[in-house]
Amino acid sequence: MTQTVLVLTDEEDRTASRVTAELALRGIPVARLDATDFPVKVSMSAEISTGGMWSGALTEVETDREVVNLADVGSVYYRRPTQFTLPEGMSRPEQLFAYGEARRGFGGVMQALGGVRWVNDPVAAARCEYKPNQLAAAAAVGLHIPRTIITNEPERAHHWAKELARPIVYKPLAGIWHGDEGQIRVIYTSPVTDADELLDPALGRTAHLFQQQVDKEHEARAVVVGDRVFTVAIDAASEAARTDWRSDYDALSYRTIDLPDDVSVRLVELHKRLGLVFGAADLIRDTSGRWIFLETNQSGEWGWLASKVGISVAGALADLLSKEARQ
Repeated sequence: MTQTVLVLTDEEDRTASRVTAELALRGIPVARLDATDFPVKVSMSAEISTGGMWSGALTEVETDREVVNLADVGSVYYRRPTQFTLPEGMSRPEQLFAYGEARRGFGGVMQALGGVRWVNDPVAAARCEYKPNQLAAAAAVGLHIPRTIITNEPERAHHWAKELARPIVYKPLAGIWHGDEGQIRVIYTSPVTDADELLDPALGRTAHLFQQQVDKEHEARAVVVGDRVFTVAIDAASEAARTDWRSDYDALSYRTIDLPDDVSVRLVELHKRLGLVFGAADLIRDTSGRWIFLETNQSGEWGWLASKVGISVAGALADLLSKEARQ
């Protein structure tokens, strides 16, 4: 029997829709839902006993329609599920308790499904959120990385910058600022124009990441799917985009390229080391022709690149997800 691919993501995720469409063309059953649907819109009952595995189903609350039988799940495409939505009328302490129980119950059953292939495994994905972990793994597999310091000590940051004697940039470790009243904004890479700025006592309030600025020929996004690597060069035509291409998409142009074999091999090995089967890695080709690894995103976007240059990431993901995984 053909096993079902369970897709966990929000309903607006067009990138995931590319993959579900590819799976549908192949006749692969797909069940798509978002964690926010539990427990108000989707319910779960799962059972286990000695010598067995978790069995049961996810069901629509309103219609009692079965969304997916857990025994049928062969792989899970874990993209970007949003937070659980709890029933109205609960107090704050009740919400905190109920949310934790939902995470450990619903999330725990999902992770404990026997013999299921994850793209990506949630635990590995969570671990990969830490840039220091990524940089250490990249260095270990032989990828070039920028000189980097993470510190909250102004004097140490200033001494490092002076000793380096090269232009440096500040990069947020997460990249998202959660402001008051639900306001959210992205923090982009920014040059540090004067090392004396690092002596600001405010730097001591939290950890900061500074890197040597790389002289760029151009940047690239390399999408790793299993042992395959799809790479798109990103050429920037504005100063803002040259510093951080995410800040000015209108100034970008794209072209497919092939990475040197040794770089591709090391990217695949990096993702295996991180426990990932998918990642969208950001690279710089410097003016000397070297490829520099910046970071990888375990749920990174590639849909807009597929629209621009036609890379077949959806097909590669469908290949991975449709392989029989249960023992």
